[in-house]
Amino acid sequence: MAEHTRVRGIGEADWPAVAALEAEAYADLGLAEGERLLRTRAAAGTCFVLDLDGRTVGYVLALPYPAFRCPDLTRPEHVVHHATNLHLHDLVIARPLRRRGLGGLLAGHLADTARRRGFTTVSLVAVGDKEPFWRARGYRAHHGTPLPAGYGADAVYMTAEAAAHPSQTRRPAC
Repeated sequence: MAEHTRVRGIGEADWPAVAALEAEAYADLGLAEGERLLRTRAAAGTCFVLDLDGRTVGYVLALPYPAFRCPDLTRPEHVVHHATNLHLHDLVIARPLRRRGLGGLLAGHLADTARRRGFTTVSLVAVGDKEPFWRARGYRAHHGTPLPAGYGADAVYMTAEAAAHPSQTRRPAC
């Protein structure tokens, strides 16, 4: 039986699954924020979940944020920034489903969303040795950019032009 993959906007009922995926991905790195803090990084129209045969198996949280800055992992976001930069705060795929192109699918969906919504750049902080994944998707590392301590010593701030992202060949139903 073929798998049915769908990217859709994040909803209230999705938060327990998002928090569980986040804990699975980041607890070993000491980067898990928990549901309460993750909810403060959710912006309307730029946060999505990935459904596979009706199960939430991934998510992406992105929010408008000033370029070369990023959220502090220990504090909630209280300000809504009106920026031309979209900060990809978190992208997670369930561990057993990694290396199947699903992360690229979500990254492509977010890039398309950024372009449609008029963002000029997309930024992120690569953690857990993910810099090569993001470099392959058009992001450039800015190793000198100061980051809050909570991201870890190997964290790297990266940016890409919103219009420069390669388009996905396989589009999810939205």
